Amino acid sequence: MNFIIEATINAVKHLYNTDITAADINLQETRKEFEGQVTIVTFPFTKFSKKSPEQTGNEIGTFLQNEIKEVADFNVIKGFLNLSIADDYWIDQLYNEILPDTFAVAEPNGKKVMVEYSSPNTNKPLHLGHVRNNLLGFSVAEILAAAGYEVVKSNLVNDRGIHICKSMLAWQRFGNGETPESSGLKGDHLVGKYYVIFDKEYKKQIEGLKAAGQTEDEAKKNAPLINEAQEMLQQWEAGNEAVISLWKTMNNWVYAGFAETYRKLGVTFDKFYYESDTYLLGKDIVDEGLEKGVFFKKDDGSVWIDLTAEGLDEKLVLRSDGTSVYMTQDMGTAQLKYNDYHMDKSIYVVGNEQDYHFKVLFTILKKLGKDGADGLYHLSYGMVDLPSGKMKSREGTVVDADDLMEEMEKTAKEQTIAMGKVDGFSEEEKLHLYHTIGMGALKYFLLKVDPKKRLLFDPNESVDFQGHTGPFIQYTHARIRSVLGRAKITDPGIAVNELAAEERDLIVALTQFPTIIQSAAEGYSPAVIANYVYELAKIYNKFYHEKSILQAESEIAKQFRLQLSAASGKVINRAMSLLGIEVPERM
Repeated sequence: MNFIIEATINAVKHLYNTDITAADINLQETRKEFEGQVTIVTFPFTKFSKKSPEQTGNEIGTFLQNEIKEVADFNVIKGFLNLSIADDYWIDQLYNEILPDTFAVAEPNGKKVMVEYSSPNTNKPLHLGHVRNNLLGFSVAEILAAAGYEVVKSNLVNDRGIHICKSMLAWQRFGNGETPESSGLKGDHLVGKYYVIFDKEYKKQIEGLKAAGQTEDEAKKNAPLINEAQEMLQQWEAGNEAVISLWKTMNNWVYAGFAETYRKLGVTFDKFYYESDTYLLGKDIVDEGLEKGVFFKKDDGSVWIDLTAEGLDEKLVLRSDGTSVYMTQDMGTAQLKYNDYHMDKSIYVVGNEQDYHFKVLFTILKKLGKDGADGLYHLSYGMVDLPSGKMKSREGTVVDADDLMEEMEKTAKEQTIAMGKVDGFSEEEKLHLYHTIGMGALKYFLLKVDPKKRLLFDPNESVDFQGHTGPFIQYTHARIRSVLGRAKITDPGIAVNELAAEERDLIVALTQFPTIIQSAAEGYSPAVIANYVYELAKIYNKFYHEKSILQAESEIAKQFRLQLSAASGKVINRAMSLLGIEVPERM
């Protein structure tokens, strides 16, 4: 709508002898209850016109209608000038902008961004919280790439620490040599099983010590299992061959399990970082910070930073015994990532329980003057709850990602069969459709909500073919493919002279897609794409029900509506792909 902005600048200059810029003009989509497609807010111009918002709107509207052919009509409601854009303009948009393959394909902007997501621990399988993390990170990366960025998708794997040693020790004690092959369990599930066993046995020891007269804190500290796990961690850090060998074996089990889950989720990565390689990296940065006076050393030898002036607190960056803390490691990893890729932006997709940690990390890196520090961003997201309540991992009651995906496919199967949407499908086609619908339902439900918000995930609600859901949009795409399969586009250049309201509304919605992509990229929010494509599907369905396509009043109208359907299917497909969602060809 740049031509509207330019014409409005000319109108204000001509009518009120005042120079304004594009930044002074507020363009909006016209509200559905009013005539028009584009609205100009006239309140800011009254200081130049010295007239009421209504009078100002009428004067600018008259000027625009007289000066530019695209404005067919206008109306003024209080301080809002609603413009009706001529049908010729919208028809030209369909044929020359939307239908070509270049539509909504942004030119490279010369900027590089890293999106880090997933970041699992290798002591347990991925769960529902990880699902939101992975889907959010992958979709943000896809959206940024569509907006013109060069994107690197990275995964920092937490493959070391006391939690890993707990699983290792429990397997040594209680595993009897069990493997994924011998147990029939995925590797990540097998290792997670022993993490739970450790916790149960540890609690038994605590209760035994308490019964012997120790306090809760004493019992937790003195329980033999936790001391053995800590000793194993020290052996790992010392390079003990037997411990390292077991660690590699069990981690490889987990990686094989994760790979299968990632494949089912449909997420990918360009680069893996491992905490076992990065946990010592920050120590040089600590020395650098001491030299620069950014850090200070306490009497016990521990190193700190005072961030009280920034509204934070004093933060430990190195223990008195010289061992690193999470902050040490994260400083080093941030430096390593920048050295590897020299990206303009680095996005961390991590739950909102880590908000404070990232405020501190980013503040430290800026105070150290690190390259890339100004481009750091924490994409903080809320927890996912189920109707049954909050998840707890250590007690074995976590909502497992693999179980969740299996349940989604089962629910999709039941609802799809009940609605008779698999008639004529082979068994293989049915299985693929159940997976496509189940995963589409899961992904759409988790991504349609603003990332910052906590959400309640209801599996049954997510597979509703009539609701604000992924399957509704998928079914709309299948409907379009069915229409295009029953009639061929024989004259791709043919066009009508005037538009029905439903046709115009659909074209207007389609033209917004490139702007929607940029808006979603700027806000790191797949919800912008998700809600747009839902509205587009609704508008297409209204057009489909109100205007006959195959039995159109003329061949010209039929060919035009087929083209409009093809454009709608293309945009729905592309928008859903940015959410990581596949759309079926038929249902």
